[in-house]
This record gives sequence, C-alpha cells and structure tokens, in this order.
Amino acid sequence: MKIRKKEKEKKRKITLAMLKKDLIRYKWLYLFFALPVVLWYVIFHYVPIYGIQIAFRNYKLTKGIWGSPFVGFDNFLKFFESIYFGRLIRNTLKISILQMAVTFPFPIIFALLLNEVRSKLFQRSIQTITYLPHFISSVVICGLLVTFSAKDGLFNIIMEFFGHQRTDLLLSNSSFLPIYLASDVWTSFGWGSIIYFSALAGVDQEQYEAAYVDGAGRFKRMWHITLPGIMPVIVIQLILKIGGLMSVGGEKILLLYSPLTYETADVISTFVYRKGILDADYGFSTAVDLFNSIINIILITTANKISRRVNETSLW
Repeated sequence: MKIRKKEKEKKRKITLAMLKKDLIRYKWLYLFFALPVVLWYVIFHYVPIYGIQIAFRNYKLTKGIWGSPFVGFDNFLKFFESIYFGRLIRNTLKISILQMAVTFPFPIIFALLLNEVRSKLFQRSIQTITYLPHFISSVVICGLLVTFSAKDGLFNIIMEFFGHQRTDLLLSNSSFLPIYLASDVWTSFGWGSIIYFSALAGVDQEQYEAAYVDGAGRFKRMWHITLPGIMPVIVIQLILKIGGLMSVGGEKILLLYSPLTYETADVISTFVYRKGILDADYGFSTAVDLFNSIINIILITTANKISRRVNETSLW
C-alpha cells in the first residue's frame, strides 16, 4: 500500500511539473482559449449571484431589488411551513434516488459489455445508435411519450393485448414514474457511456495479457481488471450525481405532469417554476431555489469528503 502511494505521488509530481512547463511555454495560447469560457461563467454564473438577495426581500418588479422591502428569512419560513414542503421534499428525493439507482449503472454495464465485443464495426454501430436519443429535444421526447401514453396510444394497445384496460397513463400516479424513468434511461445511457469508454481505453493492456496467461476468463478479467481500472471515473460520476440529487429534471416533468399527478410528480424545480413564473412570487421562488442549491452543495461536499477518505478519489 505504501509503495503504491509513493508511486502515485511520484506520478502526480511528474504530471504537475510537465503541466507547469507546458503552461509557461504556451501561456498566451491557453489564455486565448480560456478567455471565452471564463467570460461565459462570469456573465452567466457569477453576475446573477447579485440577484440572490431577492430571496430575502418581498420583491416587486416595479420597485427593483433595492426598492423592495427586506423581509429577512420570511420567504424561507413560508416555504418550511407550507403544506407543500413535505410533498416536495419526498417527491424530489424519491424521484432523484430512483433515477440515480436506475440510470447510473446502465452506462457502466453497457460500456463493460460492449467493450468485450471483438467486432469494431458492430461496436461502433451500436454506439452510434445508442447515442442518437441524447440529441433529440426533450420537447420531442415528451411529445412522443404523451402520444404513446394516451388511451389510443401505442402503450395502451400493447397493454390491451395482454388483457389490461386502456387508461391515460400520464394521468395516473402509479404509472407516471415508471414512464419517466424508462424514458430517462433510453435517452441517457448511450451518451453517458462515452466517458466510461474513454476510461476503458486507459486500462493497462498488459494486465489483460497476464490474466489471460494465468487462465482468467472474460468475466474474471472484467471483474478484477476492467472494473477496478475505471473505478475512479465511476466514483467521480457518482459524486456529481449525488451533488445534483435535489435538482431532478424539472423541464421534462413540466412537459409530462398535470395537476392530477402533483402528488407523485411535483418536485422543487417545478414548484419554483409555478411560483416564480406563473404566480410571479419572485422572492418566495428564489428562496426555495436557494434552499435547494444549499442542500446540493452540502450533499456534493459530503460525498466528496467520504470518497476521499474511503478510496482516495475525489473532485478536489
């Protein structure tokens, strides 16, 4: 273990030295390419932080931020005491945890299995086919789901064939979540596997050869070499997923849900949209969204700290 740590530290120092030398040599080129990204983050991510104070004011468009009366934590207390608080937290956590449990392993399993395929033509063809759903607009995806889930839609035709009665599936609390999760897997697993294919390319091939000589089969080589080889990438992706646990995809839910499924489908992001955009209660909706962001920061920091202690892999 100590030898491995020393080797890692030595490699890290060599990498940092090479990076420092490269940065000094090509500093103007790096600055040229980094400037647009820095400006984008400053303009669209740091400048809007100024508007966070809306969460602590009874904000009125006509009066502006400084003209609106300061109300302290009243907007936060209003949210905590509302009848929607428990439902929103429950639905957000339930959907996020199920989404992570269902969608997170799929790209990993897909990448591991496709990596064992020897035909490069077949491998590339399958990769291309599975990437395509990622490029389809969410509006189009949701439009298809609404059409297929209607009483005269494809899903009901299949269900009727197996003896079930026709029903509008997206208006049912019991079927909304399975449809949402299944569509999320379909649109994300192919694209999500790209990073794991990249990680697989970096696994030492000599280990496979040594394991093959020792008589290890494909499954054992996958379990003892491939999976540990991409484990740091898996851990980083898991930390990022945990960091967005409270930010379940509101756009897709907005396009699919209705008042009949609020009990199951209404989450913090959709609630913020209704209160902020539809009801024009900007101070209250900003407070709810700020609360959501703070929880996400706590989650990603905690997950990163645990990961660093357990397996020495972390974001920072």
